[in-house]
Amino acid sequence: MESVKEFAMSCPIPIDQYPTVLLAHGGGGRLMHQLIESMFVPVFSNPLLDVRHDGAVFQLNGTKLAFTTDSYVVRPLFFPGGDIGTLAINGTVNDLAMCGARPLYLSAGFILEEGLPMETLWRVVQSMKQAAEVAGVQLVTGDTKVVDKGKGDLVFINTAGVGLIEHDLTIAPTSVEPGDLVLLNGDIGRHGIAIMAVREGLEFESAIESDCAPLSDLVMKLIDAGIRIKCMRDLTRGGLASALVEIAETANVHIGIDESAIPVREDVQGACEILGFDPLYLANEGRFVMFVAASEAERALAVMGACAPDSCACVVGRVTEDPPGMVTLKSRIGATRIVDMFSGEQLPRIC
Repeated sequence: MESVKEFAMSCPIPIDQYPTVLLAHGGGGRLMHQLIESMFVPVFSNPLLDVRHDGAVFQLNGTKLAFTTDSYVVRPLFFPGGDIGTLAINGTVNDLAMCGARPLYLSAGFILEEGLPMETLWRVVQSMKQAAEVAGVQLVTGDTKVVDKGKGDLVFINTAGVGLIEHDLTIAPTSVEPGDLVLLNGDIGRHGIAIMAVREGLEFESAIESDCAPLSDLVMKLIDAGIRIKCMRDLTRGGLASALVEIAETANVHIGIDESAIPVREDVQGACEILGFDPLYLANEGRFVMFVAASEAERALAVMGACAPDSCACVVGRVTEDPPGMVTLKSRIGATRIVDMFSGEQLPRIC
């Protein structure tokens, strides 16, 4: 009991508020960020974790590896453009890719609710198989647990992945410096709107599908082309805005972005206006930002365009010194505002 009392006295967030934070905010936003920074990071702090990246990068017998893990609790299980199975594979592959690693092996842990239809599980398993084949990875170990009916919402999936790093780049937030440009590989917001449409039974004039896709092939081509990547971050929970804020705070730099340069499909923008969402904060499952020196930007965009001609890859911002630890956005009408993380999430259970 003494250790609990000591924790309660030292923790920045009162211990009796933690259940409220977890229940009310699901898994993203400023409050979850504070929870991680105040509880998990101090307890488990070490040189690999303290980098604050999408995975841990380390040397093992002279071989440079990346290691990551993630959990998937999306609701509904199936949505336009993907399902929880494709998310589980692509999400972990993409986290490894953001470390500059070539994904190799994955694990999968399934938490199944009693009464889950076998045909539902089979669809998920088949999706995972197909996604793994496309991404060029193997699922080599796993685990299955069953929980009581009503305790698991059909199926949750946890994955972990290992990838090989075959270059000398230090791809991390700490590598970002003033003068770098911020590149985005395509339009944003589609995954979030696709989930919301199914969840709420909404119909739009055109079908909005998730952008769920593996990013490793594109990243490997950028590295093979000699692009000196400083940092990458995939735009999942919290979207573009939260990813940039995390990087700006970790690197202690200012990131200025231009709203008119950020591609948002017309149907997605319309859906956001109707539903009251900001596309900057919507989750994506096939989009990432990349920081490179200004002299590298044109070549990087050429590689991105050759890999996905319809992706509308572009420069959306620039890194400067002041004010440090902050992201600002220049609006379409020329005004400037501060971009911060939401307290919670626009859409919980999004991945």
